[in-house]
Amino acid sequence: MKRTRISALLSVAVVAGSLSLQSCKKSVSSKNTSRATGWKINAKEGGFQYNTDFKEQETAPGLVFVEGGTFTKGKVQDDVMHDWNNTPTTQHVQSFYMDETEVTNVMYLEYLDYLKSVYPPENPQYTNIYVGALPDTLVWRNRLGFNETMTNNYLRHPAYAEYPVVGVNWVQAVQFAEWRTDRVNEAMLEREGYLANDVKYRAMEGEIGGTFSTEAYLNNPTSVYGGQIDSLGGKQQKDSVPNFAKRSSGIIMPEYRLPTETEWEYAAQALVGSREYNNYRGRKKYPWEGDYTRNGQRVGRGDQLANFKQGKGDYGGIAGWSDDGADITAEVKSYKPNDHGLYDMAGNVAEWVADVYRPIVDDEISDFNYYRGNIFMKKAIDEDGKAMVLPEGEIVYDTLPNGKIVAVNMPGEVKMVPVDEEDTYLRTNFDKSDNRGFRDGDPGSSRLLDQFTFGDEEGDGEDTGEVAQTMYNAPKHRVERDSAGNLIREYDESNYRTSLINNEVRVFKGGSWRDRAYWLDPAQRRYLPQYMATDYIGFRCAMSRVGSKSKTKNKTVRGKKVRK
Repeated sequence: MKRTRISALLSVAVVAGSLSLQSCKKSVSSKNTSRATGWKINAKEGGFQYNTDFKEQETAPGLVFVEGGTFTKGKVQDDVMHDWNNTPTTQHVQSFYMDETEVTNVMYLEYLDYLKSVYPPENPQYTNIYVGALPDTLVWRNRLGFNETMTNNYLRHPAYAEYPVVGVNWVQAVQFAEWRTDRVNEAMLEREGYLANDVKYRAMEGEIGGTFSTEAYLNNPTSVYGGQIDSLGGKQQKDSVPNFAKRSSGIIMPEYRLPTETEWEYAAQALVGSREYNNYRGRKKYPWEGDYTRNGQRVGRGDQLANFKQGKGDYGGIAGWSDDGADITAEVKSYKPNDHGLYDMAGNVAEWVADVYRPIVDDEISDFNYYRGNIFMKKAIDEDGKAMVLPEGEIVYDTLPNGKIVAVNMPGEVKMVPVDEEDTYLRTNFDKSDNRGFRDGDPGSSRLLDQFTFGDEEGDGEDTGEVAQTMYNAPKHRVERDSAGNLIREYDESNYRTSLINNEVRVFKGGSWRDRAYWLDPAQRRYLPQYMATDYIGFRCAMSRVGSKSKTKNKTVRGKKVRK
């Protein structure tokens, strides 16, 4: 009897194991079989090729993951001004990545070194590329203060290598993020075998004509490296036939960019540390727990938790115990991170974000990934139907209102143009390219109060009776160059201007070493023209998350929720 029972059990086990193996084989093979057609995916014979092994987005260099969610954006306490600015609204943010620290001097110097190598400033054709990217070190000067040491040393001296870069305006910060995107994706393609080893260094040293641009590679790969990409393939290239990565390869990273104001505020608040089931426990005044700026824990009790101005003439406290450790900026990671693992989201330097400033946040039109600043563009297409790439030597410059010249399109980059009527016809979600003034300044806006006018466009006070094109009547400075190339600055001296707000004014967030504790609240917001720089504003980059909202997937098994 026992032998019969044992043999029966063994037979059952063998059958079960066989079925299990068959099901495993079936599940493994099914991922490379189309559920639409039954055809093979990634077949050696050809056909549809796709990365079916993709798991999730890799965390790019310098970033940490911030899981998105719902939160109350805006000032929920200490709104002493009652100034109709960032009133509380409920917003939802998609998951994203953000720099662990502010961009440091050594990170920015790497950028400058690259530009200097690829576009030598001694070449008159390239001079403005390097000069336009240089931080303004004169921001340290004060009429009644001795700060020449920082003017001469802060950016380049190794003593300040891991201090946040300052003197960078909003436009320069955006250009840095674009450069960083290309360099990271260049390294990723080399790592995955789509580019030969050390191609990036050869291009930087001038051994290869042209450089790498992510968008150019994706849209017109044969234009990359001055058209030499065919001979620069790596191990993925087979039988001398170029093999190019695509978005569907899952290797190309989304772009580095400035975070939106909503993303920055959400990340700084770090409400995840106050989460209890599906609610937040109370409100947080600062990125850390509690209502005070000093450490209440046993270790380090009494120490300041951020670098800020503690009072008039008090930038760091008296020397010794309880000093905040810095009189100007501080080395990054000098203070504890918040619950997302982000450092200096309060104090040290304030930070540029992507948004155009407006006093009101229009949650009636959007409460999902809120952002004011969209200018929708598309790729310019040439006669062959390919994306147009700026040839070697062709550079698009922009002269800022303060006379500073910056390169907004480099050789080898895809040429972009505004969307037109062909793209917007009968659409309901957008109807033009520039949406910075949407519902807060353009003629079709419900927030343009009673269609009032400010007078004519020149600001001479004569009322033309026409509807104003903008809700805000800010000064309009003009900068031009004469036929000899000399800079002509024309300041707007009109007495009829009523505001400093326009579409070139950007939000900056967070308190700095120059600010009182009031500005450490993540909900506080201020603005500055995008072409201006200071000694207390820096920046950090962000990157969108593609795919799942969370890195840990929730699964329900027999009514019980478990984490995998």
